[in-house]
Amino acid sequence: MPALAITDHGAMFGAIEFYNSCQSEGIKPIIGIETYMAARGMGDRDPQKDRKSAHLLLLAQNETGYKNLLQIATASQLEGFYYYPRVDHDFLAKHAEGLICTSGCLAAETPRALVEGRADDAKKTLDWYYEVFGKDNFYFELQDHEIPELRQLNKSLLEIAPRYNAQFVATNDVHYIKQEDHTLQDILLCIQTGALVSDKERMRMTDPSYYLRSAEEMKAIFGHIPGAIENTLLIAERCDIDLSFKGYHLPHFDVPQGFTLNSYLRHLGEEGLGIRYGDRATHDPTVRERFEYELRVITEMGFAAYFLIVWDLCRFSREKGIWYNARGSAAGSIIAYCLDITMVEPLEHDLIFERFLNPDRVSMPDIDLDFQDDRRYELLQYTSQKYGSDKVAQIITFGTLGARAAIRDVGRVLNVDLNQKVDPVAKTLPNIPGKPITIAQALEEVAEFREKYDEDEEVRKMVDTARGLEGVVRNAGTHAAGVVITDKPITEYIPLHRPTKGTGPDGDSPISAMTQFEMEILDGLGLLKVDFLGLRSLTIMARACEFIKGRHGVDYNINNIPTDDSAIYDLLSRGDVAGVFQVEGTGMRRFLIDMKPKKLDHIIAMISLYRPGPIDFIPSYIKRFHDEEPITYRHPLLEPILKDTYGITVYQEQLMRAAVSMGGYTAAEADVLRKIVSKKKGYEMVAQRKKFVGGCIKNQIDEATANLIFDDWEEFARYGFNKSHGADYAIICAQTAYLKAYYRVEYMTALLTAEKGDTAKVAMYVTDARKGGVPVQPPDVNHSGLDFMIEDQADGKSVIRFGLGAIKNVGEGPVAEIMQARSEGGKFKSLDDFCQRVDLRIVSKRALECLIKVGAMDTLGNRSQMLAGIDSIISASSAAHKADDVGQFDLFSSAGSNMMISVSLPKKVTEIDLKEKRKFEKELMGTYVSDHPLMARIDEVQSVVTAYSGDIGEDLNGRAVTLAGQITHIRPHTTQTQKAMAFVTMEDLQGSLDLVVFPKTWADVREWLEVDQIVFVTGKVDAKGSSVKILVDTIAREVKVTVASQRSDVGSRKLEVRSQQSEVRGQKSEVRGQKSEVRGQKLEVSNQQFRVAEPIADYIVNPDPVIDDDPFAGADPFGNSTPKKNGGGGYGVAALQTSSQLNDGDAATAPVAESVSAAVDNTRAEFESLGVVYATQKTNGESLNPTNGKAKRIVITLPPSENVDEGRRQFKRVYDALISHPGDDRFMVTIVERDQRYKLDFPNDTTHYSDELMHQLLKFISADSIDVQPLT
Repeated sequence: MPALAITDHGAMFGAIEFYNSCQSEGIKPIIGIETYMAARGMGDRDPQKDRKSAHLLLLAQNETGYKNLLQIATASQLEGFYYYPRVDHDFLAKHAEGLICTSGCLAAETPRALVEGRADDAKKTLDWYYEVFGKDNFYFELQDHEIPELRQLNKSLLEIAPRYNAQFVATNDVHYIKQEDHTLQDILLCIQTGALVSDKERMRMTDPSYYLRSAEEMKAIFGHIPGAIENTLLIAERCDIDLSFKGYHLPHFDVPQGFTLNSYLRHLGEEGLGIRYGDRATHDPTVRERFEYELRVITEMGFAAYFLIVWDLCRFSREKGIWYNARGSAAGSIIAYCLDITMVEPLEHDLIFERFLNPDRVSMPDIDLDFQDDRRYELLQYTSQKYGSDKVAQIITFGTLGARAAIRDVGRVLNVDLNQKVDPVAKTLPNIPGKPITIAQALEEVAEFREKYDEDEEVRKMVDTARGLEGVVRNAGTHAAGVVITDKPITEYIPLHRPTKGTGPDGDSPISAMTQFEMEILDGLGLLKVDFLGLRSLTIMARACEFIKGRHGVDYNINNIPTDDSAIYDLLSRGDVAGVFQVEGTGMRRFLIDMKPKKLDHIIAMISLYRPGPIDFIPSYIKRFHDEEPITYRHPLLEPILKDTYGITVYQEQLMRAAVSMGGYTAAEADVLRKIVSKKKGYEMVAQRKKFVGGCIKNQIDEATANLIFDDWEEFARYGFNKSHGADYAIICAQTAYLKAYYRVEYMTALLTAEKGDTAKVAMYVTDARKGGVPVQPPDVNHSGLDFMIEDQADGKSVIRFGLGAIKNVGEGPVAEIMQARSEGGKFKSLDDFCQRVDLRIVSKRALECLIKVGAMDTLGNRSQMLAGIDSIISASSAAHKADDVGQFDLFSSAGSNMMISVSLPKKVTEIDLKEKRKFEKELMGTYVSDHPLMARIDEVQSVVTAYSGDIGEDLNGRAVTLAGQITHIRPHTTQTQKAMAFVTMEDLQGSLDLVVFPKTWADVREWLEVDQIVFVTGKVDAKGSSVKILVDTIAREVKVTVASQRSDVGSRKLEVRSQQSEVRGQKSEVRGQKSEVRGQKLEVSNQQFRVAEPIADYIVNPDPVIDDDPFAGADPFGNSTPKKNGGGGYGVAALQTSSQLNDGDAATAPVAESVSAAVDNTRAEFESLGVVYATQKTNGESLNPTNGKAKRIVITLPPSENVDEGRRQFKRVYDALISHPGDDRFMVTIVERDQRYKLDFPNDTTHYSDELMHQLLKFISADSIDVQPLT
């Protein structure tokens, strides 16, 4: 295939990517567009006359033609869009030069006229096209598909051709590449149009011929028509454009008279150097050398203008009082630091300039700028005005179908049952941010997904179809931050697109257009991209500092908030991190409590490690931090590089430093190595290994050690982090922690205001404020403003007043009307006064109802009466304000005053009870402002719970959690085997949760559990169905936590039991993938049973009868349809199971060898080689204090694993840990697999229970998987 053309409908989205792909394959690319011709003018928008448009095929013959395509593609989107992106004849005529045009497909002007029998109109249209394009640039287009009208059209074109001495060209309407892809394209059409495949009246292609036909196929169809095939080659030869990289197109930056770009950059840099470094600027050679080196690299690479442009944006922000921050690798530049672009001093933190700008790899610098999210608009407006609106555009993004979305979309159009099949199948796919999984990977790695795929033909068809659509573009959007700025009008380089919904002048941006090319394409074209990110934390900090200045007279800004104050690290060490930048997650909180950071470097490391991959190193990092694990280095030369991170390679900069000091690399070469390692480029990795090992040998480092270090780097590629970015974000983290530590009421008020639109976060921060001793008062029309406010009380204390703007369905307009009336006439004295002064026509019934429901009008009347009489309230207010509008007044009032009104409310109404009030509050504000009974025990709750209802979601599926709340509903249930259980609803400070209480736990609590009771619950999250539930292990009424020491290691927590019937096991909950526990604390259990897991005795050999007792076998008790559970993955233990399973009454010591068949696989041999036998003896011993000094039995329960290999690895890690601690204690392992439990004994092995063993075990399993019993 010598040439190939792309002609997207109404846009040029794929042009550059297509061009580059063709070039790499040795195919000549032809760039075109299938544009839409307006029925009349491109500005006309009559729904009767202008809704229908015609197609037209245009190809760029040369550079002029390509630029005209850019104009056509842009104007059709920005000026002519009406149902379709359109141009008209006048616009086309002005931009016809350099273009080749055809008569078009069946939907084009001339073909449509011919098919409709309007021969004269067809001739008139053809005359115009020949006049505009000339006979050498206009062709009659022939196509062949299963459309009767198309054959008639081809015949008509052949008949009319002699009139014009027309040239023919054969094309195919290509919508997919391979013929067999027609089914996928049909599915995609259904997805795009919202139709079902089974719908008879829907959009569809006529036949499966819309693929890329071969030259032979085209010849067979059109070879008999003179020129039809030959002209395709002729057109290909004539089309010749060059879209390769032609240098950078930086916008023009004006400098003061007497300066060049380079000299002005030096001037500004020298000024900043003196301010930032003082005497060091002249007396410290390290500072001066780094400054001069960077300045030379920047100017020699031609990027002085770039730095000045970014400096100017920062200057504007400073002058306007807009808080900003530059993040990413730019923090490694001393020039950026001296220009006040970045906050991080690069020498102090050992940051590398080449990580940001590499002189050996010419590419545009990339400085990402964070601004206050509430003032980002001002920066975009300034940029557009400074450089010209025609030179500034936002950047398009294309959303593609991921695995889950593809399955859901395909399932919908195939009409597969959503609740029973589509949703359960989609939810088996891991949903890890930054680590998307493909369907092909899932079929290999996710056992449950594979099982559903194998067992159901309909599911298999759905998944196979979805696999074919993965990665297909689904929609266009706007990049959250990216803006392109050019030296000439953008349309000289690229086409533009209309803004997507919610962006542009009518949305959150003053910029009126966005590019049709994605960011990577723009980089390749040499266009400047600047990221304007809205960072809410900056808004919170700025607002908090406004409060602080007004209330305390202290003037803080982004540059003077301390980062080394001990209060910062005390706050982080006690886990008081809600609202603290980058560290407020539950998992991070637990790690900070364990770590107890002392300085900024520790925060940098934690932020860098707390990501998928490196998070596995955090426990080891913390142990080394506390001198509890030896620090080792592959070679002594690594010690100065890795010393600050305790021998663990955390940062990409460490790899670069090691390459320089050990392998003889330059800094620029080390950056190239860093990039190759991060992308794991095979052949380049081999070359780099050879280079590094060779350099090491020259430096007297043995080859084996050098190879081991490079092996480590290959693994490091999974998680290596940019220290510059980590340092920058660590500073903001420390600053927000400082503000919270010293100015809690101001910080929390700013935080709540910034998050007022997110009810879940409002709930979390209200709880945190109260926990920190800052009361949050309910909303009140006589006190509240739009935002959260600080109120100083007579006793000298301060409280936060809930903002009216944070109430759902209220909005700024109604609040403004209320506040204006209050500012003009003072507080409202009564409901009559409120109605007379506030125009409730503006407020609206819905907003008023919500204000009443949450108690914002309680000072003016009874909530129940006001809700019942809301129509009367609105009528009275409307009457008063209508009268005022026309100048009427009451006979007994002074002239010009409002008509006096009196609202009559119903007397006999049912009072709204406290439960209903809380329901309103939760629904409309996200939190409870009425006294919640849990608040009386907030300290106890905070010290025990690992999650709140607002935290529980799909990402925690299968994780163990500890919760506290009030019981609001209990529904007893009898299983199919006549066992009693219950479905319970619990309400905590953030909302409600459904609890499933299985028979054994229900038997323990049914006598005392009742509605309105405060309880503590442990269990596991079940998010696989259509609703999230907690599968309960224990319910207790009293859990008291007392601090035992400043810090305690994993596994050293002491448990005290206050009931002979209670079983307590050291518990450790995993939240958001991270192990979390109450460290250094003593857990005391009082009064009632508090069993962390069901007793194992009933499940020793007999498989747990999950299916028989499945409470979800029918309708879900919480009102949702839930599929039955299926086993999957496992440890391979099922291979040991046979039909002769042992029951509860079987012999007590039957070994596994006597109860399995000869057909066991390698799994049996693997387990038997460890001395494993089945244990059938029932154990009735209670879990006791593990420190009582008696011989013990350690029972390990391993939960289901997603695949056999991982399960076996997990088992071996546990087994190895147990036998590596010799002693007199015994151990058993219970494996849960495919809804069955297998208990394995090790009669020939012993262990020694100790803190060290527990510490080691907790690397692999959670604490609630470990039970220490007396040895009987």
